[in-house]
Amino acid sequence: MIEFLNLNATHSPYADELREAVGQVVDSGWYLFGEEVDAFERAFSKYNSVDNTVGVASGLDALRIILRAYRELGLMTEGDEVIVPANTYIASILSITDNDLTPVLLEPDPRSYNIDPARVEDHITDRTSAVMIVHLYGQNAYTREIGHLCEKYDLKLIEDAAQAHGAYYQDRRVGSLGDAAGFSFYPGKNLGALGDAGAICTDNSELAECCRTLANYGSQEKYTNKYQGYNSRLDEIQAAALRVKLKYLDQQNQTRREIAQQYLETIDHPDITLPTVYDVSESASGSNGGVPVDHSATPVTAVDSHVWHLFVVRHPDRDALRQYLEDEGVDTIIHYPIPPHEQEAYSEWEDRSLPITERIHEEVLSLPMGPHLSEEEAVTVSELVNQYPHS
Repeated sequence: MIEFLNLNATHSPYADELREAVGQVVDSGWYLFGEEVDAFERAFSKYNSVDNTVGVASGLDALRIILRAYRELGLMTEGDEVIVPANTYIASILSITDNDLTPVLLEPDPRSYNIDPARVEDHITDRTSAVMIVHLYGQNAYTREIGHLCEKYDLKLIEDAAQAHGAYYQDRRVGSLGDAAGFSFYPGKNLGALGDAGAICTDNSELAECCRTLANYGSQEKYTNKYQGYNSRLDEIQAAALRVKLKYLDQQNQTRREIAQQYLETIDHPDITLPTVYDVSESASGSNGGVPVDHSATPVTAVDSHVWHLFVVRHPDRDALRQYLEDEGVDTIIHYPIPPHEQEAYSEWEDRSLPITERIHEEVLSLPMGPHLSEEEAVTVSELVNQYPHS
Protein backbone atom coordinates (compact mmCIF):
# COMPACT_ATOMS: atom_id res chain seq x y z
CA MET A 1 0.00 0.00 0.00
CA ILE A 2 1.26 3.48 -0.90
CA GLU A 3 0.22 5.37 2.20
CA PHE A 4 -1.37 8.79 2.06
CA LEU A 5 0.70 9.84 5.06
CA ASN A 6 3.15 8.02 7.34
CA LEU A 7 4.20 10.07 10.36
CA ASN A 8 6.74 7.51 11.55
CA ALA A 9 8.56 7.78 8.25
CA THR A 10 8.23 11.57 8.28
CA HIS A 11 9.76 11.75 11.77
CA SER A 12 12.50 9.20 11.18
CA PRO A 13 15.28 11.68 10.20
CA TYR A 14 15.00 13.40 13.59
CA ALA A 15 13.30 10.79 15.78
CA ASP A 16 16.20 10.72 18.25
CA GLU A 17 16.06 14.50 18.59
CA LEU A 18 12.34 14.30 19.30
CA ARG A 19 12.83 11.67 21.98
CA GLU A 20 15.60 13.71 23.59
CA ALA A 21 13.57 16.92 23.52
CA VAL A 22 10.48 15.30 25.01
CA GLY A 23 12.62 13.48 27.58
CA GLN A 24 14.16 16.74 28.72
CA VAL A 25 10.70 18.18 29.36
CA VAL A 26 9.68 15.09 31.32
CA ASP A 27 12.86 15.27 33.37
CA SER A 28 12.40 18.97 34.04
CA GLY A 29 9.06 18.48 35.78
CA TRP A 30 7.83 21.73 34.18
CA TYR A 31 5.01 21.23 31.67
CA LEU A 32 3.31 24.63 31.16
CA PHE A 33 4.54 28.23 30.80
CA GLY A 34 8.16 27.16 30.59
CA GLU A 35 11.29 27.70 28.56
CA GLU A 36 10.27 25.44 25.67
CA VAL A 37 7.16 27.46 24.87
CA ASP A 38 9.10 30.72 25.10
CA ALA A 39 11.84 29.36 22.85
CA PHE A 40 9.42 28.02 20.26
CA GLU A 41 7.45 31.25 20.16
CA ARG A 42 10.65 33.19 19.53
CA ALA A 43 11.79 30.73 16.86
CA PHE A 44 8.45 30.76 15.06
CA SER A 45 8.31 34.55 15.16
CA LYS A 46 11.77 34.70 13.60
CA TYR A 47 10.85 32.09 10.98
CA ASN A 48 7.79 34.07 9.91
CA SER A 49 9.34 37.53 10.40
CA VAL A 50 6.65 38.67 12.84
CA ASP A 51 6.97 40.41 16.18
CA ASN A 52 4.75 38.11 18.23
CA THR A 53 3.79 34.45 18.40
CA VAL A 54 1.29 33.19 20.97
CA GLY A 55 1.12 29.43 21.42
CA VAL A 56 -2.39 28.01 21.89
CA ALA A 57 -4.03 24.60 22.02
CA SER A 58 -5.20 24.25 18.39
CA GLY A 59 -5.60 25.98 15.06
CA LEU A 60 -9.30 26.53 15.70
CA ASP A 61 -8.48 28.22 18.99
CA ALA A 62 -5.93 30.42 17.24
CA LEU A 63 -8.58 31.81 14.90
CA ARG A 64 -11.36 32.16 17.41
CA ILE A 65 -9.07 33.85 19.95
CA ILE A 66 -7.92 36.37 17.32
CA LEU A 67 -11.53 37.31 16.61
CA ARG A 68 -12.43 37.34 20.29
CA ALA A 69 -9.49 39.66 20.98
CA TYR A 70 -10.73 42.07 18.33
CA ARG A 71 -14.09 42.06 20.08
CA GLU A 72 -12.52 42.67 23.49
CA LEU A 73 -10.47 45.54 22.05
CA GLY A 74 -13.63 47.13 20.67
CA LEU A 75 -12.66 46.65 17.03
CA MET A 76 -15.49 44.23 16.23
CA THR A 77 -19.00 43.92 17.58
CA GLU A 78 -21.71 41.24 17.56
CA GLY A 79 -23.11 40.70 14.09
CA ASP A 80 -20.15 42.14 12.22
CA GLU A 81 -19.43 40.36 8.96
CA VAL A 82 -16.28 38.40 8.12
CA ILE A 83 -15.73 37.49 4.47
CA VAL A 84 -14.40 33.93 4.17
CA PRO A 85 -14.09 31.34 1.38
CA ALA A 86 -17.06 28.98 1.22
CA ASN A 87 -14.96 25.88 0.49
CA THR A 88 -12.74 26.06 3.57
CA TYR A 89 -12.58 23.49 6.33
CA ILE A 90 -15.34 24.15 8.84
CA ALA A 91 -12.90 25.39 11.52
CA SER A 92 -12.60 28.74 9.71
CA ILE A 93 -16.38 29.18 9.91
CA LEU A 94 -16.63 27.94 13.49
CA SER A 95 -14.16 30.58 14.64
CA ILE A 96 -16.43 33.29 13.23
CA THR A 97 -19.79 32.07 14.50
CA ASP A 98 -18.30 31.22 17.91
CA ASN A 99 -17.72 34.96 18.32
CA ASP A 100 -21.27 35.93 17.29
CA LEU A 101 -19.94 37.29 14.03
CA THR A 102 -21.49 36.63 10.63
CA PRO A 103 -19.62 34.61 7.98
CA VAL A 104 -20.06 35.89 4.45
CA LEU A 105 -19.29 32.89 2.25
CA LEU A 106 -17.50 33.61 -1.04
CA GLU A 107 -17.04 31.23 -3.91
CA PRO A 108 -13.38 30.32 -4.57
CA ASP A 109 -11.26 30.55 -7.67
CA PRO A 110 -11.87 27.03 -9.10
CA ARG A 111 -8.28 26.86 -10.34
CA SER A 112 -6.41 27.58 -7.11
CA TYR A 113 -9.29 26.73 -4.70
CA ASN A 114 -8.45 29.89 -2.76
CA ILE A 115 -10.78 32.85 -2.24
CA ASP A 116 -11.56 34.66 -5.50
CA PRO A 117 -10.26 38.24 -5.14
CA ALA A 118 -12.65 39.45 -7.84
CA ARG A 119 -15.65 38.62 -5.64
CA VAL A 120 -14.52 40.33 -2.45
CA GLU A 121 -15.46 43.97 -3.00
CA ASP A 122 -19.03 43.16 -4.07
CA HIS A 123 -19.61 41.54 -0.67
CA ILE A 124 -18.27 44.38 1.49
CA THR A 125 -21.02 46.17 3.43
CA ASP A 126 -21.12 48.69 6.25
CA ARG A 127 -21.06 45.72 8.65
CA THR A 128 -17.95 44.09 7.21
CA SER A 129 -15.09 44.16 9.68
CA ALA A 130 -12.64 41.57 8.31
CA VAL A 131 -11.58 39.34 5.47
CA MET A 132 -10.32 35.87 6.42
CA ILE A 133 -8.19 34.32 3.72
CA VAL A 134 -7.41 30.61 3.87
CA HIS A 135 -4.13 29.38 2.37
CA LEU A 136 -5.83 26.17 1.30
CA TYR A 137 -3.82 23.02 0.58
CA GLY A 138 -0.59 24.98 1.21
CA GLN A 139 -0.87 27.69 -1.45
CA ASN A 140 -0.74 31.38 -0.57
CA ALA A 141 -4.17 33.03 -0.87
CA TYR A 142 -3.04 36.64 -0.45
CA THR A 143 -3.21 38.96 -3.44
CA ARG A 144 -2.48 42.63 -3.94
CA GLU A 145 -6.18 43.18 -4.65
CA ILE A 146 -7.27 41.77 -1.30
CA GLY A 147 -4.65 43.77 0.55
CA HIS A 148 -5.71 46.99 -1.12
CA LEU A 149 -9.40 46.35 -0.39
CA CYS A 150 -8.67 45.79 3.29
CA GLU A 151 -6.73 49.05 3.36
CA LYS A 152 -9.41 50.93 1.40
CA TYR A 153 -12.31 49.83 3.62
CA ASP A 154 -10.32 49.67 6.89
CA LEU A 155 -10.85 45.91 7.29
CA LYS A 156 -8.80 43.48 9.33
CA LEU A 157 -7.02 40.88 7.24
CA ILE A 158 -6.84 37.54 9.02
CA GLU A 159 -4.90 34.57 7.65
CA ASP A 160 -5.98 30.99 8.24
CA ALA A 161 -2.53 29.51 7.73
CA ALA A 162 -3.33 26.07 9.13
CA GLN A 163 -2.13 24.29 5.97
CA ALA A 164 0.63 26.60 4.77
CA HIS A 165 3.60 26.63 7.15
CA GLY A 166 6.51 28.08 5.20
CA ALA A 167 4.58 29.20 2.11
CA TYR A 168 5.41 32.54 0.52
CA TYR A 169 3.84 35.58 -1.05
CA GLN A 170 6.75 37.20 -2.91
CA ASP A 171 9.54 37.38 -0.28
CA ARG A 172 7.25 37.21 2.75
CA ARG A 173 5.98 34.09 4.44
CA VAL A 174 2.29 33.55 5.02
CA GLY A 175 1.45 34.47 8.58
CA SER A 176 3.12 37.86 8.10
CA LEU A 177 0.85 39.20 5.35
CA GLY A 178 -2.18 40.39 7.31
CA ASP A 179 -3.06 41.78 10.71
CA ALA A 180 -3.03 38.37 12.40
CA ALA A 181 -2.67 34.72 11.45
CA GLY A 182 -3.75 31.41 12.96
CA PHE A 183 -1.66 28.26 12.55
CA SER A 184 -2.54 24.66 13.31
CA PHE A 185 0.08 22.14 14.40
CA TYR A 186 -2.19 19.10 14.08
CA PRO A 187 0.14 16.09 13.63
CA GLY A 188 -0.49 15.75 9.89
CA LYS A 189 0.37 19.36 9.04
CA ASN A 190 3.63 20.34 7.36
CA LEU A 191 4.74 21.47 10.81
CA GLY A 192 2.88 19.11 13.10
CA ALA A 193 3.07 18.56 16.84
CA LEU A 194 2.75 15.22 18.64
CA GLY A 195 -0.86 16.12 19.41
CA ASP A 196 -3.06 19.18 19.04
CA ALA A 197 -1.42 22.60 19.13
CA GLY A 198 -1.65 25.97 17.40
CA ALA A 199 -0.27 29.50 17.32
CA ILE A 200 -1.22 33.10 16.63
CA CYS A 201 1.19 35.38 14.76
CA THR A 202 0.90 39.16 14.63
CA ASP A 203 2.95 42.33 14.60
CA ASN A 204 0.34 43.98 16.83
CA SER A 205 1.65 43.72 20.40
CA GLU A 206 -1.64 44.87 21.95
CA LEU A 207 -3.53 42.18 20.05
CA ALA A 208 -0.93 39.57 21.00
CA GLU A 209 -1.20 40.44 24.69
CA CYS A 210 -4.98 40.26 24.56
CA CYS A 211 -4.80 36.86 22.80
CA ARG A 212 -2.31 35.55 25.36
CA THR A 213 -4.57 36.69 28.21
CA LEU A 214 -7.68 35.18 26.65
CA ALA A 215 -5.89 31.86 26.14
CA ASN A 216 -5.09 31.69 29.86
CA TYR A 217 -8.61 31.93 31.32
CA GLY A 218 -8.58 35.66 30.59
CA SER A 219 -5.94 36.09 33.25
CA GLN A 220 -2.74 38.12 33.31
CA GLU A 221 -2.19 37.58 37.01
CA LYS A 222 -3.05 34.35 38.81
CA TYR A 223 -6.62 34.30 40.16
CA THR A 224 -7.32 37.67 38.59
CA ASN A 225 -9.38 37.53 35.38
CA LYS A 226 -9.64 40.45 33.00
CA TYR A 227 -11.75 38.57 30.42
CA GLN A 228 -14.04 35.56 30.29
CA GLY A 229 -11.29 33.57 28.64
CA TYR A 230 -10.36 30.05 27.56
CA ASN A 231 -8.04 27.27 28.65
CA SER A 232 -6.01 27.14 25.44
CA ARG A 233 -2.29 26.82 26.04
CA LEU A 234 0.60 25.32 24.13
CA ASP A 235 2.30 22.88 26.49
CA GLU A 236 6.02 22.30 26.96
CA ILE A 237 6.11 18.87 25.31
CA GLN A 238 4.44 20.08 22.12
CA ALA A 239 6.65 23.17 22.02
CA ALA A 240 9.78 21.05 22.43
CA ALA A 241 8.73 18.77 19.58
CA LEU A 242 7.83 21.73 17.36
CA ARG A 243 11.24 23.33 17.98
CA VAL A 244 12.91 20.20 16.64
CA LYS A 245 10.61 19.87 13.66
CA LEU A 246 10.83 23.55 12.71
CA LYS A 247 14.51 23.03 11.86
CA TYR A 248 13.51 20.53 9.16
CA LEU A 249 10.41 22.30 7.82
CA ASP A 250 11.98 23.95 4.79
CA GLN A 251 13.75 20.75 3.81
CA GLN A 252 10.56 18.71 4.04
CA ASN A 253 8.58 21.37 2.20
CA GLN A 254 11.11 21.09 -0.62
CA THR A 255 10.52 17.34 -0.74
CA ARG A 256 6.80 18.03 -1.07
CA ARG A 257 7.49 20.43 -3.96
CA GLU A 258 9.54 17.79 -5.76
CA ILE A 259 6.73 15.25 -5.40
CA ALA A 260 4.20 17.81 -6.62
CA GLN A 261 6.43 18.67 -9.58
CA GLN A 262 6.62 15.00 -10.49
CA TYR A 263 2.82 14.67 -10.33
CA LEU A 264 2.29 17.82 -12.38
CA GLU A 265 4.70 16.72 -15.08
CA THR A 266 3.59 13.10 -15.38
CA ILE A 267 -0.15 12.94 -14.65
CA ASP A 268 -1.85 13.28 -18.01
CA HIS A 269 -5.49 12.27 -18.00
CA PRO A 270 -8.27 14.04 -19.92
CA ASP A 271 -10.79 13.74 -17.09
CA ILE A 272 -8.50 14.91 -14.28
CA THR A 273 -8.00 18.54 -13.32
CA LEU A 274 -4.60 19.23 -11.81
CA PRO A 275 -4.02 22.06 -9.33
CA THR A 276 -3.04 25.46 -10.69
CA VAL A 277 -0.22 27.29 -8.95
CA TYR A 278 0.28 31.04 -9.10
CA ASP A 279 3.68 32.67 -9.40
CA VAL A 280 4.14 35.17 -6.57
CA SER A 281 7.92 35.33 -6.78
CA GLU A 282 8.36 39.05 -7.48
CA SER A 283 10.18 41.06 -4.85
CA ALA A 284 7.81 42.65 -2.34
CA SER A 285 8.01 46.22 -1.14
CA GLY A 286 4.87 46.42 0.92
CA SER A 287 3.52 48.47 3.75
CA ASN A 288 2.19 47.61 7.20
CA GLY A 289 -0.81 45.30 7.19
CA GLY A 290 0.47 43.12 4.38
CA VAL A 291 -0.21 45.24 1.31
CA PRO A 292 2.67 44.73 -1.14
CA VAL A 293 2.44 47.17 -4.02
CA ASP A 294 3.16 44.80 -6.89
CA HIS A 295 1.86 41.37 -7.84
CA SER A 296 1.71 39.14 -10.88
CA ALA A 297 -0.61 36.10 -10.80
CA THR A 298 0.67 34.07 -13.71
CA PRO A 299 -0.25 30.37 -13.69
CA VAL A 300 2.92 28.27 -13.74
CA THR A 301 3.70 24.61 -13.25
CA ALA A 302 5.13 24.80 -9.72
CA VAL A 303 6.77 27.56 -7.71
CA ASP A 304 8.40 27.83 -4.32
CA SER A 305 5.47 29.78 -2.90
CA HIS A 306 3.39 26.58 -2.52
CA VAL A 307 4.24 24.08 0.24
CA TRP A 308 1.88 21.32 -0.92
CA HIS A 309 0.24 20.31 2.34
CA LEU A 310 -2.11 18.46 0.00
CA PHE A 311 -1.99 17.55 -3.69
CA VAL A 312 -5.61 17.77 -4.76
CA VAL A 313 -6.95 16.69 -8.13
CA ARG A 314 -10.50 16.75 -9.43
CA HIS A 315 -12.46 14.10 -11.32
CA PRO A 316 -16.18 14.10 -12.22
CA ASP A 317 -16.54 10.59 -10.74
CA ARG A 318 -14.21 11.06 -7.80
CA ASP A 319 -15.55 8.16 -5.74
CA ALA A 320 -14.97 5.65 -8.55
CA LEU A 321 -11.42 6.93 -9.06
CA ARG A 322 -10.76 6.63 -5.35
CA GLN A 323 -12.02 3.05 -5.28
CA TYR A 324 -9.86 2.17 -8.28
CA LEU A 325 -6.75 3.59 -6.60
CA GLU A 326 -7.55 1.80 -3.35
CA ASP A 327 -7.90 -1.49 -5.26
CA GLU A 328 -4.48 -0.78 -6.79
CA GLY A 329 -2.93 -0.15 -3.38
CA VAL A 330 -2.94 3.65 -3.26
CA ASP A 331 -4.34 5.39 -0.18
CA THR A 332 -6.22 8.64 -0.85
CA ILE A 333 -8.35 11.04 1.21
CA ILE A 334 -11.20 13.43 0.38
CA HIS A 335 -10.61 16.97 1.68
CA TYR A 336 -13.54 17.67 2.21
CA PRO A 337 -16.67 15.73 1.16
CA ILE A 338 -19.26 18.17 2.60
CA PRO A 339 -18.90 21.97 2.41
CA PRO A 340 -19.66 24.00 5.54
CA HIS A 341 -22.94 25.44 4.25
CA GLU A 342 -24.31 21.90 3.81
CA GLN A 343 -23.34 20.69 7.28
CA GLU A 344 -26.05 19.96 9.84
CA ALA A 345 -24.27 22.36 12.20
CA TYR A 346 -25.31 25.18 9.86
CA SER A 347 -28.72 23.90 8.83
CA GLU A 348 -29.97 27.49 8.56
CA TRP A 349 -27.88 27.75 5.38
CA GLU A 350 -29.38 24.69 3.69
CA ASP A 351 -31.12 26.79 1.02
CA ARG A 352 -27.91 28.53 -0.07
CA SER A 353 -26.56 27.81 -3.53
CA LEU A 354 -22.78 27.89 -3.96
CA PRO A 355 -22.30 25.86 -7.15
CA ILE A 356 -18.52 26.26 -7.51
CA THR A 357 -17.95 25.22 -3.91
CA GLU A 358 -20.38 22.32 -4.18
CA ARG A 359 -18.78 21.01 -7.37
CA ILE A 360 -15.31 21.22 -5.84
CA HIS A 361 -16.39 19.21 -2.81
CA GLU A 362 -17.98 16.59 -5.07
CA GLU A 363 -14.88 16.16 -7.25
CA VAL A 364 -11.73 16.67 -5.15
CA LEU A 365 -9.40 13.83 -4.24
CA SER A 366 -6.09 14.15 -2.37
CA LEU A 367 -3.26 11.96 -3.65
CA PRO A 368 -0.47 10.72 -1.36
CA MET A 369 1.76 13.63 -0.35
CA GLY A 370 4.49 14.06 2.23
CA PRO A 371 8.16 13.52 3.03
CA HIS A 372 7.44 9.81 3.55
CA LEU A 373 6.78 9.30 -0.16
CA SER A 374 9.57 7.95 -2.37
CA GLU A 375 10.12 9.03 -5.95
CA GLU A 376 9.25 5.51 -7.10
CA GLU A 377 5.97 5.60 -5.20
CA ALA A 378 5.08 8.98 -6.72
CA VAL A 379 5.81 7.61 -10.19
CA THR A 380 3.58 4.61 -9.48
CA VAL A 381 0.73 6.87 -8.38
CA SER A 382 1.02 8.91 -11.59
CA GLU A 383 1.08 5.80 -13.76
CA LEU A 384 -1.97 4.33 -12.06
CA VAL A 385 -3.89 7.59 -12.40
CA ASN A 386 -3.03 7.77 -16.09
CA GLN A 387 -4.23 4.18 -16.57
CA TYR A 388 -7.67 4.92 -15.16
CA PRO A 389 -10.30 4.53 -17.93
CA HIS A 390 -11.29 7.74 -19.71
CA SER A 391 -14.88 8.88 -19.94
